[in-house]
Amino acid sequence: MRHSLLGGICASGVVSLAAPALAAPPRTTVPEIAPTARPSRAQAPGPVTIAPDGTPTEVEAAPTDEIHFEADKVDYANDSDVVTAHGNVILRRAGQTVRSDVVTWNRKTGQIEATGNIRSVDESGNILYTDKVELTDELKTGAMEDLLVVLREGGRLAARQASRDASGNLTMHDAAFSGCTIQDEEGCPKRPSWEITAVKVTWNQVTKKVRYSGATLRVFGIPLLPLPGLEHTSDFRAETGLLIPNIRSNASNGVEFAEPFYWRIAPNKDLTVTGHVFTGALPMISGTYRELTGIGPFQITGYLTRSSAIPVYTKVDAGSGVGTNQFRGYLEANGRFQFNENWSLSIYGRYVSDRTFLRRYDITREDRLRSSINLERIGDNSYFSLAGWHVQTLRVGDKQGQVPLALPALDWRYRVATPGIGGHLEFQVNTLAITRTDGQDTQRAFARAQWDLRKVTPMGQEITFTGLLRGDLYHSDGNAATTTDLYRGQSGWQARGIATAAIDVKWPLVGALLGGTQVITPHVQLVATPHLRNITIPNEDSRAVDLDDSNLFSLNRFNGYDRVEDGVRVTYGFDWSLIRPRWKITSTVGQSYRMSSEQTLLPDGTGLSNRLSDIVGRTDIRYRDIIQLTHRFRLDKNSFKLRRNEIDATLGNHRTYLEVGYMRLNRDMPVTFEDLRDREELRAAARIGFARYFSIFGSSVVNLTRKTDDPVYGSDGFQMLRHRLGLAYTDDCLDLSITWKRDYVTTGDATAGNSFLFSIALRGLGTR
Repeated sequence: MRHSLLGGICASGVVSLAAPALAAPPRTTVPEIAPTARPSRAQAPGPVTIAPDGTPTEVEAAPTDEIHFEADKVDYANDSDVVTAHGNVILRRAGQTVRSDVVTWNRKTGQIEATGNIRSVDESGNILYTDKVELTDELKTGAMEDLLVVLREGGRLAARQASRDASGNLTMHDAAFSGCTIQDEEGCPKRPSWEITAVKVTWNQVTKKVRYSGATLRVFGIPLLPLPGLEHTSDFRAETGLLIPNIRSNASNGVEFAEPFYWRIAPNKDLTVTGHVFTGALPMISGTYRELTGIGPFQITGYLTRSSAIPVYTKVDAGSGVGTNQFRGYLEANGRFQFNENWSLSIYGRYVSDRTFLRRYDITREDRLRSSINLERIGDNSYFSLAGWHVQTLRVGDKQGQVPLALPALDWRYRVATPGIGGHLEFQVNTLAITRTDGQDTQRAFARAQWDLRKVTPMGQEITFTGLLRGDLYHSDGNAATTTDLYRGQSGWQARGIATAAIDVKWPLVGALLGGTQVITPHVQLVATPHLRNITIPNEDSRAVDLDDSNLFSLNRFNGYDRVEDGVRVTYGFDWSLIRPRWKITSTVGQSYRMSSEQTLLPDGTGLSNRLSDIVGRTDIRYRDIIQLTHRFRLDKNSFKLRRNEIDATLGNHRTYLEVGYMRLNRDMPVTFEDLRDREELRAAARIGFARYFSIFGSSVVNLTRKTDDPVYGSDGFQMLRHRLGLAYTDDCLDLSITWKRDYVTTGDATAGNSFLFSIALRGLGTR
């Protein structure tokens, strides 16, 4: 019969085997008395040992190999030469303790026997419970029946029979292990969510390894998975061996069985190698190497297989269904090294053999892979960065030759105080070289000096003065390869000088409202920049411009450095907040007006192309951790039509919640601006908890973009991209879930269809 981790009778009827661990016995000693006396614990002066005649003798210090004990009563039988200790007997030796109701020591045979409510603690802090056990003179236990071992780092081992050899190694028969608690809040026994049963379990006290023979994983009492060769450490440190396998399926590869093998090379380095077997594709191998060096960590991950790949360089290729067998794979590496308190190096590299590998094998759904290297120095008043960037496109129709390589990208900044006039002065030097194998190449360098002074008037106004000077130098060639005219610039050498002056005023007004505190902050900014030769400068980093609440009061509403907003403009708006117990509401609304009537280089649809800008704003509402709502908007200045409508809402708690995200960009942008096309998308996710430990969860992404908004990549107005639905069980020691996912878009050999994932996480053993 399989052994259970449960015990006997609790406080309301039954007590678990683990119950003795919850209440430690009183720590008292036996006074100097005759063997048959009944001492009072209040008279106990200190630890004692047993003299040859059987009388207890108090000692001040003793060698570590002697056994000290405490008891309520000690009897000595002269004829049999047996010493018996009764009542709360505690034996100690070199960090070990044994607590029992009765301990009998046969001085002739040397046998020590403990009976009744035994609790033994070894040097590592692991606790053993049983009712009867034979002990050696080193307090090593011998044969036992019906025992429970509570490991210091968590987890319990129970067995019907067990024995311990002279080295302290424990062998258990008809055993069970679990990382779950076996008592409920009332102290009554409960069946663990999962347990591993085994015919035989050996616990090596030297290597701290627990090895199983005939092991089976049982979840809710149901045999789920055989675990041949299962082994783990009793202190749950990482150890070489097989991990829990992974099982899933999808439409491209069929059923997948993945078995990881973990190799602990050293305390600071390890390697995990996983074999993937598919019913609908050839096998794949993957691995992750990790190491913590003296200056920082790094890891390398790789995948390799051979399968049929369909190119997706154009839409015709993607839909052809014609593929070729080839070796395919993915490599990713990252690390961060701290040379000293100032200097550090960050590396992040990613490369994939083709554009559909990652999607087909469900590794990631990113459409671009970014790689970078960055050498940084951060000082008290300075910053230095020497970096490089590479991007690999995975998008259908994109040409890799037109994707830029940025190397080198240098940025240096230094900030100093300005005595006499106040404020601080920041200097910046920046260079960037962008290279394309089949497109425009651009090199840029500029130097900037910016002075900022912040003052608070006696009436509470916050005033910031800013002055900026910047000089730019550009060189470009191959400009004709850039399809959008406004992005090209003129080939050859180009120079530009920039001067900007600004004054920014805020006036917080505080008052009471609805039992809380409200703050209204009017905000006005004036920015002046002389006319610039923007059109002659190549535009590499300032393309996706769009007015919103985050850049409304920026000195330059263009993102990046290549485009600078010139002319004189005034920006106005206000911030409002209301803080009540459990509630917090914040809101921002603003607009800008450009004094100049000259044509701007900002495209129609950005909200900035006319003298009077669109109206932008943002509202955040939060009630405790139950309601979180964020709304961003942009209103057309003439028709008040929503040009940007973005909502992110979360309702509920960690067990039951609803998340909704909606975005609508209706900017009427010309299709020639590929970075600024209109979009409409709906995202939703929900989880419903029930029956204490169970929950149902799901999520979905829907493309609502119409062809009139985006004739190139637009859908018919309702295109389901993907969704998932699952059932999960989560308690204090087990996470179990079954997930159904469906993709609705086929991209090359990454086929649309259903996929299923079974995931299990066991506290103390791992996750798969």
